[in-house]
Amino acid sequence: MRILGINCMNHDAAMAVVDYSSGIGEILWAAHSERYSKIKNDHYLNQKIVDEAKTFGPFDKVVYYERPLLKKTRQLYAGQWATALSYTEMPQWHLDHFNIKIDEYVKHHDSHAAAGYFTSPFKDTGATILTVDAIGEWETVSISTADKVWIERKETLNYPHSIGILYSAFTHRCGLKPAEEEYILMGMAAYGTPKYKQKIYDDFVHQTPFKLKKNLHRGLSDWEPNADVMDIAASIQAVTEECLAELWHRASKYGSRNLVYAGGVALNCAANRVLANMGLFDNIWIIPNPGDAGSSLGCIAAHHRRHLKWEHPFLGHNIDGEYPVDALIKELKENKMVGVASGRAEFGPRALGNRSLLADPRGEDIKDLVNSIKKRQKFRPFAPAILEEDVNEYFTLPTAVQNTPYMQFTAACTHGKDFPAIIHHDHTSRVQTVRKTDNPGFHALLTEWKRQTGCPILLNTSLNIKGQPIVNDREDGKAFTNKYGVKVLG
Repeated sequence: MRILGINCMNHDAAMAVVDYSSGIGEILWAAHSERYSKIKNDHYLNQKIVDEAKTFGPFDKVVYYERPLLKKTRQLYAGQWATALSYTEMPQWHLDHFNIKIDEYVKHHDSHAAAGYFTSPFKDTGATILTVDAIGEWETVSISTADKVWIERKETLNYPHSIGILYSAFTHRCGLKPAEEEYILMGMAAYGTPKYKQKIYDDFVHQTPFKLKKNLHRGLSDWEPNADVMDIAASIQAVTEECLAELWHRASKYGSRNLVYAGGVALNCAANRVLANMGLFDNIWIIPNPGDAGSSLGCIAAHHRRHLKWEHPFLGHNIDGEYPVDALIKELKENKMVGVASGRAEFGPRALGNRSLLADPRGEDIKDLVNSIKKRQKFRPFAPAILEEDVNEYFTLPTAVQNTPYMQFTAACTHGKDFPAIIHHDHTSRVQTVRKTDNPGFHALLTEWKRQTGCPILLNTSLNIKGQPIVNDREDGKAFTNKYGVKVLG
């Protein structure tokens, strides 16, 4: 059986294809709509991504990642009358444009939970699943237990009580775009002090158990208008970490030492470090696409209740050809920076070596240079990519984290002065560990780079400009080179 999974009309539209002919689901393809439309965080599908999806068909079934009629009841409750009563806001209306008929609908949090658990290494041992996001149909937090192919819901928190909405409201308060630029707020937090933490609790949050004192779906207005935004960022990051810690404690009471952490809030890698260091779990799994886009894969697994053959996140558009190790090293040595677009694109928001902008992390000026090329704020940090076998010599990973191949945890760098381009203001880095089985080409590049230079690390950031999607195909790579003067090899 071959199944098409779809997420659209909410944040980051995506599609996925899974083949269950052999019993365990083989992921044939999964991709983000924005990479084809060139519209950052595109909510909708487009003909190009649909055409590529259909090359993996025909499909026996089409599954959608949430239940739209249930979602409309929440929209009515929230006073979003125009959206709730509009037929054009129904996913089937949108998919009719591409002659796609939805066969099954899966609840939003069930899609998140299944995306996490059915890709996890806990097939035989089971796990506790914690899902935290802004909002599904009604659900904002859910805790489930998983035993082989059965997921059982244990606890649920509903709208308007949402850690994701709380964080997004503060994202907007700090002049950023909510539901898109939370990762920038996370980076800003290192530059401030949490002097407004208690004020946030007083005005908005009951911590134990977590609840909001008021609905923040429409933002904070001019809350603390004279405050420094870096201090606000530090304060909401601290509150978020404390509220999430309470949820991790609740999840730990279900007995498993394995945690599957899902939902968009799981992308907060600074919080993930704090939470992992609590020692509540021995093993933590976060799929590299834990937000709504990953639910295009999760809804398939939730419907079929079978494990997926998870090998790596390189599931998107393919650029044929050998990974250009020698040419990349030559360009890095000569110009300190190079782009690579080779092999299948990453399924997830972070570039992991196949659609990456790479740089030598040792120069004092590299961070500012790369931020300038990408048109990002100067304070924004970059990730280090390092061979998995070398990581413990240079970074102190959190408790229960043996490796971090998808940049999901920050870690203290023990050699920060040697690699200024990948050290954030709080002396941590969002580390990517690289192993041969995940990405042979990128592994070979890091191995050869270390052999030739003695440097075990490359700066790795997504091959895009702020506000634009990551490069997807060869034409995108050529356009990037022509416009920004950085060679893109592949």
